[in-house]
Amino acid sequence: MSTDWTDIPEPAPLSSVTAATVVHGPVIPPQQQLLLYSPDQWEDFVQEWAHFCLKQQYIKVQRFTGSGDRGVDIAGFTDAKKLQGVWDNYQCKHYDNALRPTNVWVEIGKIVWYSFKKEYTPPRRYYFVAPKGVGTSLAALLSDASKLRDELNANWEKYVRKEITKTQEVVLDASLLAYVNAFDFSIFDAKTSLQLVEEHRASPVHAARFGGGLKARPDAAKPPAVIKTDESRYVTQLLNAYAEHIGQPVSDPSALASAPKLRDHFHRQREAFYHAESLRVFARDSVPAGTFESLQDDIYDGVVDTHDATHQDGYARVCAVTKAARELQITANPLITCTKPKDRDGMCQQLANEDRLQWTQS
Repeated sequence: MSTDWTDIPEPAPLSSVTAATVVHGPVIPPQQQLLLYSPDQWEDFVQEWAHFCLKQQYIKVQRFTGSGDRGVDIAGFTDAKKLQGVWDNYQCKHYDNALRPTNVWVEIGKIVWYSFKKEYTPPRRYYFVAPKGVGTSLAALLSDASKLRDELNANWEKYVRKEITKTQEVVLDASLLAYVNAFDFSIFDAKTSLQLVEEHRASPVHAARFGGGLKARPDAAKPPAVIKTDESRYVTQLLNAYAEHIGQPVSDPSALASAPKLRDHFHRQREAFYHAESLRVFARDSVPAGTFESLQDDIYDGVVDTHDATHQDGYARVCAVTKAARELQITANPLITCTKPKDRDGMCQQLANEDRLQWTQS
């Protein structure tokens, strides 16, 4: 018997290799990351998803824990009647497999049984939520309410009768069977991993959990012609700094008309303040709480020695501090990838607005 030998061909070159790819490897889509989650990681994700996403849809969202949950996991309430009103149920399960009919018969049975006993009204919608979604068999049943009902009846004895409660067996007698046959099984559905990821994408913790970078930052609003109350403190500080520089009082911005350099500086600092405020709003919606404040603290720590040094006047102090802020090497904060030099000037004015920085000594 002869053997043919061939050389191993050179592999095709990788395309679009970046520094980030070399350091961190290729980006794994979030829905694929969900497949790798441990039960604890899944629990953390569900908590985030429920807190940031479901709370936007309902007046109240609660999670039921313990053995007496009566088949209710995460409930979203549309009115004050809660379980006696209009509500939706999200049954969050972590299995090593895509959900099968045998995984859910008892859960469906609980909803039927406890609503039959009038412990709550049937939910408006009932979603199975699992990292690997539902398998083809269960998906087919969820798309056919009549078939789902018939299969529940057929599997009641084996999977439901002894599992609803530990205190009794729930027999599918004539009255319960009539209730099951009249029950609206179209309420049962499932959330796909793609749906979960898309809903979670709107949360401020999405990038921190899944990576992939921050979404595009909107343009900052232009400062209004009239100075607003919430910017009055840093404006007053700037006017005092200008007064110290020219040696005469500056009561309001209109007094800067005869000093074009200071007038233009003032307009730039107001623009910078609004840039920083837009970054604050962007951070609130895009990164975990405290991220923007941490960046502010980095700016403060980096400029405070310059701030405390001796300067010719308040205007010189402002210029020295903002210059120092722009030159800072900040790499750890996730907002740094979308922060511009003008934001750093603006954060200095935010710090002045909070009296953490003082442009004049008096």
